[in-house]
Amino acid sequence: MSTTKSVEGRSAETSALITVGRGARRARRPRRSSTRFVLAPLVFIAAAVVLFALFFLWPGALGLWYSFTDYSGVGTPEFIGAENYIDLAQDPVFYTVLGRTLLYTVLSVPLHYVAALGIAMLLTSTFAKGKSVARIIFFLPWLISPIVAGVIWKWLFGENFGLVNYLIEMLGGNGLQWETNPNLALVLILIVSTWGGTAFNMLLFIAAIRNIPQSYLEAAQLDGANGWQRFYRIVLPLLRPTSFMVILLTTIGAMKEFAMVQALNGGGPGTSNMFIVQYIYRTGFERADVGYASAASMVLMVILIIIAIIQLRFDKRNDLA
Repeated sequence: MSTTKSVEGRSAETSALITVGRGARRARRPRRSSTRFVLAPLVFIAAAVVLFALFFLWPGALGLWYSFTDYSGVGTPEFIGAENYIDLAQDPVFYTVLGRTLLYTVLSVPLHYVAALGIAMLLTSTFAKGKSVARIIFFLPWLISPIVAGVIWKWLFGENFGLVNYLIEMLGGNGLQWETNPNLALVLILIVSTWGGTAFNMLLFIAAIRNIPQSYLEAAQLDGANGWQRFYRIVLPLLRPTSFMVILLTTIGAMKEFAMVQALNGGGPGTSNMFIVQYIYRTGFERADVGYASAASMVLMVILIIIAIIQLRFDKRNDLA
């Protein structure tokens, strides 16, 4: 009997040990999988941090250093302190270029916003037909390089060889001075930038409009609200986050406009439509004054940061209200 009891006790202990061992192995498996799930995001985050440091932080730090030197693109830069910033503060051309850039931004942002929102409302309307084809047509300009777009529109609006002036003269009118009149040249820049930049903002608005619950609009319609009232009272307030994003991105893009203007009219006539990035380009590469151009770039970066902070504060106040 004692022998039988001892055998049964050993078998019970053995089975208990086996159970504990299995439980320990089961407990270890999630640790391996959890480690795997932790390492994968860290690898992706590390890659993003490396790219951010390589293509943003390092060039930014290098530009900041150059802004305090007399670097010309070759040789060893010599530290000159804040002399570039002092010269920049006394440069009337810089203020003229900055004012023209701000004017272009003030005119461009509302045009981009209205065009993108209007097209998005049309393409999400239940009464519209051929929406798939229309989306492709409206999205094509965003796929074209800004330089190519500038060249195409330059051919269309050339004073002596452009298609638009040719059609105007065929109808008995006089061709417009798209290249020699500063104001008409600015109007042309606004047209081309709106044509090329509307597509991306349109997609943002389309996605936001589709996320609006249809029950809100149906309830408003049952209460007697017309189309304009439903848009102004329901759709537009619900599009506020997307509107803020569109305005912020469009503002920053307008302040940094370069390639399209360079290909369209080179900032002309003369320097009347030269924007701040063109001014930086000409100063740094054509005049070989990289230090001075770097100082102008730092000033532009500060202006963009201030604009972004103001818009963020304004959006936050609206959310709290």
